[in-house]
Amino acid sequence: MSYLRAVLDNNTALEKKHLENIISYGEKLGYNTTKYKNELKKLSSKNKKKFNKIKKQSIQKDKLEKEYAKKDSISQKIDLKNSIQKVYTQKNMIIIDFNKHITKKDIDYNIDKTKYSNLYLFDINGFFKDAGPTKLSILGIDKIFIIQKDKKTLHIKVRDKNRLKPIYIINNKRIIIKFLNIKISDKKEQKQVATKIIQEDYKRKIVVIDAGHGGKDAGAVGPHKRYEKHVVLAIAKYLYHHLKNRGYKAYITRKTDKFIKVRNRTVLANKLNADIFISIHANSIAKSKANKIKGVETFFLSPARSARAKRVAAKENSSDIRSMSLATKKSFLTVLNQSKITASNKLAIDVQQNMLYQLKKHYRSIEDGGVREGPFWVLVGAQMPSILIEVGYISHPMESRRLYNKRYQKILAEGIANGVDSYFLKNP
Repeated sequence: MSYLRAVLDNNTALEKKHLENIISYGEKLGYNTTKYKNELKKLSSKNKKKFNKIKKQSIQKDKLEKEYAKKDSISQKIDLKNSIQKVYTQKNMIIIDFNKHITKKDIDYNIDKTKYSNLYLFDINGFFKDAGPTKLSILGIDKIFIIQKDKKTLHIKVRDKNRLKPIYIINNKRIIIKFLNIKISDKKEQKQVATKIIQEDYKRKIVVIDAGHGGKDAGAVGPHKRYEKHVVLAIAKYLYHHLKNRGYKAYITRKTDKFIKVRNRTVLANKLNADIFISIHANSIAKSKANKIKGVETFFLSPARSARAKRVAAKENSSDIRSMSLATKKSFLTVLNQSKITASNKLAIDVQQNMLYQLKKHYRSIEDGGVREGPFWVLVGAQMPSILIEVGYISHPMESRRLYNKRYQKILAEGIANGVDSYFLKNP
């Protein structure tokens, strides 16, 4: 009965035990136990097969687990090796760039307050091979430490005597740690900090400034023989110094009253692999409308869509008497790639807005001529975002007088420089 119960319960261990007991007692009592012996053999053979099968499955499982572990180890090594590509600061931010997508699980943040300072601790999942030589600093924050804690964790510690409000943003392959309330008490120090921040952010940006016309090409001529070539050279020089002081690598196509062919003005910019090209000009119109038409305009390269843009382009292109041959047309169209047009348009908007803002703080009756498109030869050769600024109408009596005024020129140049800052802030 015990044997039958073991069979019904599918308990092979008890089944085997009871069979062995039946055979043992049966032989002692003189019974024929052959059928039980055969059953035991079958059961042993079945168990052996089952055992071998389980053993084989176990071996295969172990083998697979080892392979997966090996692959996972290799994968982890690949992920960890240079998983963090770059760590740097920009304005009030620490930016960590990865070579893989990340989540909130990849950053752990804690605050540790002491008697003399506040510590903000960030543990980031990833390996950064350049952690040792990398030095981080944000103006207005006392100290930033960066350490590769172990093979899996990058440790960033921020120490400051003031209480900071850090936030962090996860964006695909980037973590941005932002400090919202950096305190700088002294006004003079604030100004210095602002300048240094810009220098840190933009010191690698190359800007080429082109002062339009020059030499035998006087450009437009306003009342009392006020020449466009002199006005734009003065503004270009002021802009050059503004950008230099802010940390840009600034260059200028001409520093004296000399003539440069239109087609050669972008040669310097292309040779230097400049980030942006800015050509400065002054506008004009026929005497009959000279008292009525004024304003500041910024153009970017594109086929002109308005009669006004066509007129301005014709005036600025007049020193280059080339007719548009088939080859030139092809060249022109090749240059007009959509990405460059879009970037040039953004640059034009930022410069136009900042020029107007700066001028309106000091002068009345400043007219916004807007941002426009135009086929300017001087911009055709540029291999980077490029704009042409018409700083005003030299033909207009009041605007002409202002354009010859040094204070006005300096304010204009400052506005353009602010526009350049604004563009690179949005398009680093």
